[in-house]
Amino acid sequence: MKPARKDTGVLVKDMKVSRSMRVFRVVNLAFLLVVVFLTVYPFLNILAQSFSSEGFINAGQVNLFPLGFNTETYQLILADPVFWRNYGNTVLYTVVATAISMVLTTSFAYAIAKKELKGRSVFIGIAVFTMFFNGGLIPNYVLITSLGMRDTLWAVVLPNAISVFNLLIMKSFFENMPRELEEAAAIDGLTQYGVLFKVVLPLSKAIVATMVLFYAVANWNSWFQAFLYLDNPDLFPVTIYLRNMIAGVTTAGSAGGTAENVGQIAANIQSVTIVLTVIPILCVYPFVQKYFFSGVMLGSVKE
Repeated sequence: MKPARKDTGVLVKDMKVSRSMRVFRVVNLAFLLVVVFLTVYPFLNILAQSFSSEGFINAGQVNLFPLGFNTETYQLILADPVFWRNYGNTVLYTVVATAISMVLTTSFAYAIAKKELKGRSVFIGIAVFTMFFNGGLIPNYVLITSLGMRDTLWAVVLPNAISVFNLLIMKSFFENMPRELEEAAAIDGLTQYGVLFKVVLPLSKAIVATMVLFYAVANWNSWFQAFLYLDNPDLFPVTIYLRNMIAGVTTAGSAGGTAENVGQIAANIQSVTIVLTVIPILCVYPFVQKYFFSGVMLGSVKE
């Protein structure tokens, strides 16, 4: 009987690969931890300042953890009816603007994704043209005013209803969708709208969820449209409230502060307002994040 052959060369090679992979994983993990820390640190610092006392904030001693735990500013802001009114306005603007943007973007992207559409290149060219050229601030202001939308909800939700960047992403997604699915649905008797609502959109949950998040975050953080077109304080979004806090337009005294706590409020009112405006997006993101990495179309059609 011949002795078993020992593939020592292969074994050594596998060991070398294994060691190099372990080194790579360690280095990669360390690098990612640094990136995560640099990304999360500013928010943790703002959160810590929002719960810290005036003396530690002014001395620049607050980093990751609050010092001299204090909630006076939170109590003041949460008791301010203007904040809650502006907060409700922001929720309304975000929901309406996101719904309008999704309807327009999805319809436009699905149409220009069809290569048989007459004038397709013209429509795409017009959309791309708007990415680089626009009428400017004053013509836009005159247009919104002449349309009677100034100082109304529509002045906030309509001017930026379609993001061309998001439009092109959805167009590419629809173009890569297997045509066999739509052809089979058409043979079964579905109209073009039936194909869109019963076949295409159910298979596009990942891109739809991503676009909803993109639009929602953009609309939630938007303040310039409201600052430009709204004069009635009762219509302001919470971002204008935050902007006024940062700019010092709304002082602690006018917001309900007293002589005893005006210094504390002035020290961390910005960080408190930032935390309160960021919380809703942080709560929504985990429910949408799962769609970012899902291969919805993987294996649906094999040719």
